[in-house]
Amino acid sequence: MRSFFFLSGFVLFVLCLQAQPTTYPSSFTVAQDGTGQFRTIQEAVNAVRDLSQQRVTIFIRNGVYHEKLVIPSWKTMISLVGESRDSTIISYNDFSGKPNRGGRDFVGKDTFTTYTSYTVLVEGNDFSAENLTIENTAGRVGQAVALHAQGNRCLLRNCRLLGNQDTLYAATETSHQYYLNCLIEGTTDFIFGEATAVFDHCRIRSLTNSYITAASTRPGQPYGFVFLDCGLIADTAIKKVYLGRPWRPYSRVVFLRTEMGAHITAAGWDNWRNADNEKTAYYAEYDSKGPGAAIRSNTGAVFPNSGRVAWSRQLTAAEAASYTPLHILGDWIDKVPAHN
Repeated sequence: MRSFFFLSGFVLFVLCLQAQPTTYPSSFTVAQDGTGQFRTIQEAVNAVRDLSQQRVTIFIRNGVYHEKLVIPSWKTMISLVGESRDSTIISYNDFSGKPNRGGRDFVGKDTFTTYTSYTVLVEGNDFSAENLTIENTAGRVGQAVALHAQGNRCLLRNCRLLGNQDTLYAATETSHQYYLNCLIEGTTDFIFGEATAVFDHCRIRSLTNSYITAASTRPGQPYGFVFLDCGLIADTAIKKVYLGRPWRPYSRVVFLRTEMGAHITAAGWDNWRNADNEKTAYYAEYDSKGPGAAIRSNTGAVFPNSGRVAWSRQLTAAEAASYTPLHILGDWIDKVPAHN
């Protein structure tokens, strides 16, 4: 009888243990010297619970991480936090046309394309990154993406995105993205895609005479790329940079209160050798300053001798009032915790 009670008690104890809810870590540390739980960022991402409903922070110690990093769609609510912006670096060097020795991609190609050339691919929703650098070091060999972001509610704060052509692919029409206090640099079309994206207090550095944006906004999207209180910079050798050209006809790009260097051409915008794009693209500015800004009257109209293309717009104060991060993206941008 005593054995029966003992066995029953043991079984009950085991069942109680099994009934306890499983707890999952809310943070990991990555360090190349082995002082963290993982030596690579991808290992830490893989360890996050699939479809997580709690935010998981991955702290990354200083170092150059040579990784082609993927945040898949089932890895949600991940935050990458670097030890320092300039010394925590995720780096790779794929580019369009480079042989893919790993085999064929999802469309059967055995070379990389623009869409597979990324250093970091973000498919999971509610992703954020802070205090780090993402770079593509392939050089001036054509399209070579540093960050390919397509998950919804994607936030980058105090980051550097470095590359040449096609540095940042802000992808998919359903994606909303927020870039705060970031540096983004490149040569041609280095901010491109169909996402709704706000660039707030960012520095945008042009490395050659070319084009900054190539939006492919879908018809019916109220916003495309919006630049708020940014600075457009370049070396003195750069003399002719356009604010943007339409990768697709309904491209939407607006610059508000942006300091524009002398490298910004007087025309401002280009129609990508297709006059029909002038009827559908929405390119506008408001209250920008600097030698590259459009000359305006007190009413906001552009003087005839300003040089801006006639099919671009200057917003009124009432129109500009709706261009706020909260209005464009929603209040999720205030819910992602910041780390100092």
